[in-house]
Amino acid sequence: MKLTQSTWQEIDAYLATSDGIIIPTGSIEQHGPMGLIGTDMLCSDDISVEAGDLAKALVAPPLGYAPAEFNMGFAGTISISSDIYKALCGEIFCSLERHGFRHLYVMNGHGANLEYLAQAADSLRDAKVRIKSWWEFEEVDLLRKEFYGDWEGMHATPSEIAITQVNHRIIEASLANDPPEKLSQEFIKMHAGDKHGPADVHRAQFPDGRVGSHSALATQVQGMQLKTAAVSAFVADYQDYISS
Repeated sequence: MKLTQSTWQEIDAYLATSDGIIIPTGSIEQHGPMGLIGTDMLCSDDISVEAGDLAKALVAPPLGYAPAEFNMGFAGTISISSDIYKALCGEIFCSLERHGFRHLYVMNGHGANLEYLAQAADSLRDAKVRIKSWWEFEEVDLLRKEFYGDWEGMHATPSEIAITQVNHRIIEASLANDPPEKLSQEFIKMHAGDKHGPADVHRAQFPDGRVGSHSALATQVQGMQLKTAAVSAFVADYQDYISS
């Protein structure tokens, strides 16, 4: 059940039986030669909508605009400041709280969002917020390691591109056939949460937009498996959350 495709009377009726809502979050940023600019938002929204149908949960429209300054060296990326993002999320959370929602579940698709989502959640009085990125579920992480190993990398990952291939465009893999430079564990640790520095430096270091991720390994079949695992784990976690 999508919030945007419901009437206010239907939301009233929903609130009489459940105070939970799913909020997909992502970004609008480049994802390498074969990744869609909306990849982060598309992954979290597709997973949320399917999980919402199974869990009989209301799904808010995806919150796509996010901090992505490090990717502003690539055409099409749209970045907003962390302060505006945090304030926007806080306003959305508060609006939902005012209507009676008490269990807000954020399904995240962009690492840079996490810190600010948590800060925005602190503004609530009565509602709770659970924030989870789809790749955090153990079932999903095991598949990522099985399919891609170290080539999962950090950005324009084959797992996220595989998931977009289930419901969206598939771009010719030859555009990313050559593997990128592998990342050291030290680099991954230092840059966790998309802490990648200035846009011009990032573009110079990763000229095709991939950050240690061999995107061409992605397949639609893998995407179906990854998405199914994410949806299943999400439904179980959501149901546990709203019962608490």
